[in-house]
Amino acid sequence: MTGGIADAAHADDPAGQDADRTVVPVGAQLLWGDPDPLWAVGDWRPDEIRTLTADPADPFTRIAVLGCCGADDAELRRALLAARGGALRHLTQWPGSHTAVVQTGRRITVVGDLAGARPVFYTPWAGGTAYATAALPLADLIEAQLDIGHLAALLACPDSPEALGDGTPYAGVRRIPPGHALILREGSREITGYEPVASLAVAAPAADPEHAVEGVREALVDAVRARLTAPRHAPDTLPYDPGPVPGMGPADRRAARGAPAPGVGADLSGGSASATLALLAAGLPGAPGTLPGSGSRLLAVTFNDLATPQGREAELERARAIAADPRLHHVVVAAAEEALPYADLDGPLTDEPGPSLVVAARERRRLAAGSADHFVGHGARQVLDAHPARLADLLMDRRRRHLLRPMAALARSTPADSASALVPFLVPFSVYSAARRLARTPYRAGMEAAAARLREGDLCAAAAANGPVGASLAALTWCRPGPAAGWLTGEALAEVSIRLAAAAGRPPLSLRPGEARARAALARHAADHRVFEQAAEVRSQRLHAPFLDNQVVRAARALPESLRVQPGARATILRTVLTSAGVRELPPGWGAPAHTPNETATRLGLREALSALLALFTTPLLADAGLIDARVVQQALLDAAEGHPVPLDGLAELVSMELWLNRLLSRRGTCWTGTTTPRRRAVPNGVPTPRPALS
Repeated sequence: MTGGIADAAHADDPAGQDADRTVVPVGAQLLWGDPDPLWAVGDWRPDEIRTLTADPADPFTRIAVLGCCGADDAELRRALLAARGGALRHLTQWPGSHTAVVQTGRRITVVGDLAGARPVFYTPWAGGTAYATAALPLADLIEAQLDIGHLAALLACPDSPEALGDGTPYAGVRRIPPGHALILREGSREITGYEPVASLAVAAPAADPEHAVEGVREALVDAVRARLTAPRHAPDTLPYDPGPVPGMGPADRRAARGAPAPGVGADLSGGSASATLALLAAGLPGAPGTLPGSGSRLLAVTFNDLATPQGREAELERARAIAADPRLHHVVVAAAEEALPYADLDGPLTDEPGPSLVVAARERRRLAAGSADHFVGHGARQVLDAHPARLADLLMDRRRRHLLRPMAALARSTPADSASALVPFLVPFSVYSAARRLARTPYRAGMEAAAARLREGDLCAAAAANGPVGASLAALTWCRPGPAAGWLTGEALAEVSIRLAAAAGRPPLSLRPGEARARAALARHAADHRVFEQAAEVRSQRLHAPFLDNQVVRAARALPESLRVQPGARATILRTVLTSAGVRELPPGWGAPAHTPNETATRLGLREALSALLALFTTPLLADAGLIDARVVQQALLDAAEGHPVPLDGLAELVSMELWLNRLLSRRGTCWTGTTTPRRRAVPNGVPTPRPALS
């Protein structure tokens, strides 16, 4: 976490009483001091914090970069001088994942990333502005209450930034949108974008597909190289090893104790994204996978679910074939009922709620067998694949012929045992009609229609979005309800509809529906990935998601839409990346569509943890806030455990938010010291109860 605080504007300002005292985050490392101090809080490595001044004679023109950054000091100094003149885009063009803070005199600039995996938050405080890369410390600073409207929007429309806005679960704490920067100057606050947005009136010039794919290759290779050329780290203190255990080697004993291995590793699930990162990291010259002197092989980790082995045999076989590469050391983490979803609901408090809380223990078991620096393929689908709404963009640009192959692929994905033999022939017509309707629907009309559906409780279309065809048809809209919206109360849905109606009057970042929906989906996935990092955290381990880096996202956005919408486009792009890196032999079936979420494992986990979940929703905090009816959710849990058709991802969101609220209210500590209040923390009065409505 990084944060800064501006001094009070007036001495008699009541909010400035704390500013006169020494207000410091707990466990803080001071990067620069008054008048606008900057701290780094948390388990930072020495090479992850870099500060630099443009001129020793001018100490107030300086830059701080926190995270993995592939720029050298000369590049940082050039970007600092450019940012002093207002050119912020230079601060986002380096390989890696990082946050940049620039001070030029009394002007502070904090730059967020394009995806949203490294967000920036801010809140007014002491006549100025406090900012941080985490929302909870700012909520502690101002003793913020819960924003129940934001929690309702997070459940009702998680993929719609129009409903979420720039809010957070804490009232008064705001988020900088992805692709924007926060500028503080003499008490004023400004949020500005640094990335150009495509125009609706004029289509973007046709990009050369080969040149665009080459740009993705260069960006992805640079992102992986930035992690490999960074200093290597080993766990600070290894847990005590009790000695040899029959059937377990040293690596198995270390993983069982929950400590990562030294060096670099990667996931190897059998999919195209994780395999690409593993092979790139293992094959880049001069960058071995492990610490010098202990070998040059990269640790590849595959998770094998013994409780539900059916359905993933092909992926596991591809992982074994890829791991036959002599540059990889393959480790298979096998687990049964103890690693099912909902198996272990105890965990750390994350900054925000997220659906990964119910599978954190399962993922932590896999990551503990990895390395101190571990690559994950998160974000590849959202960055490289085409959102279904991009079909509407093609229609707006009069490129109808590019719709033939994706619609034919959707028709082939229809089950062969459909009720009618005409269904495969009607699918292209249905998809084309939905895309044409979206292309002709203005943004304002689309938002108002979505608000009306929420007010009327018309959520049947979202609940019936099963299979590739149903999901594509449901996604061909400006705004759609989330899977948990069906369990919200009418009052909660009405409040979210008010948010959508208000957003209809504000112009969005892009009036092209495909581009707007793709950016929203990427931002939602990046936020979930951030929660996943915190929930499944293994001490002394860093998770690296190169597909969410600025340069990779920017290069992927340069891909022509006609290429992105074609079936198998992601596999084709990643195959080109590997071919240019010298990897030409891939197992049969590589690049096939990834398996759907393991519904069988989810239902088994629900059945095993049913008693604990029913107890969790006996007196839920969500019901106290007026968001759900406890009896309805309990019945949904029983139906899901018995195998009835219930949106399982919606239940995961409800359970995750209830777990997060319980952990938030049960905490006793605070993130700050030196305040007038001895223990200042967020949500001091618990969950606010809804006011009774007039009848």
